[in-house]
Amino acid sequence: MNTLALGVRRGLIEQGSIMRDGKELSGQLAGLVTFVLLMLWIGDNPAGGGVGMSAFMAVGFIAFTVFSAGTMSLPLLIATDREEGALLRLRALPRGLPVYVTGRAVSLLLHIAGHSAIMLALGAALGGLGAPVSWPTLLWALGLGTLAVVPLGTAIGAMLPSAKTAAALIGLPTMLLMICSGVMLPVRMMPEAVQWIAQAFPLYWQGHALRAAFFDSPAGELHGAWQLGTAATVMGAWALAGMVLAPWLLRRVTRK
Repeated sequence: MNTLALGVRRGLIEQGSIMRDGKELSGQLAGLVTFVLLMLWIGDNPAGGGVGMSAFMAVGFIAFTVFSAGTMSLPLLIATDREEGALLRLRALPRGLPVYVTGRAVSLLLHIAGHSAIMLALGAALGGLGAPVSWPTLLWALGLGTLAVVPLGTAIGAMLPSAKTAAALIGLPTMLLMICSGVMLPVRMMPEAVQWIAQAFPLYWQGHALRAAFFDSPAGELHGAWQLGTAATVMGAWALAGMVLAPWLLRRVTRK
């Protein structure tokens, strides 16, 4: 419990520091402006099942916010901390690495909660997105989706060669996954091979679960039905694999 309390405190301090960083805030604002412009550009074209494309995209971008925070922002931070020697110093402290990982997770959760709330408000105001039809589904989809990518992002950050090359190495794969995972367009519009690849990653399944939380009809989905059990299983498997790999990789990196 002491480790958890220290990690939470560290995460709150980190998030406060980020909120006072002008460059960080301007970058987040640019992302939100891009999101608004895309919603206005795509308009109210039908996405299937009586859902408009703007509402579909608003839900998809909430899923992508979670995914990109875990697989892009977090690895970059960890790679920077490793390069500056912060991880090595933390390893010398009692409970240093567990507190560090917990703090990063708390900071990430606060970031995701804030951005999700803003995107929900923008989606309601500009995209015709209504209130969730199932609040429990919304909460477990956000929580399990976060658990699926935080350990994964920690493992990626431990394996990156340096902070300078991190953006180039993880940026393109993340963008490709965004395109093929049904975030911007329904995945049923993609070739069949792309559909199978998308279903292997947590981003598609979190988007699927979030759509189940907001929309009544599954007519626009791949199989014409909500597959929430499969979504929970896939995201849970990614979370478990990351929780096993991340601590081992962090210890291995700091030993080197």
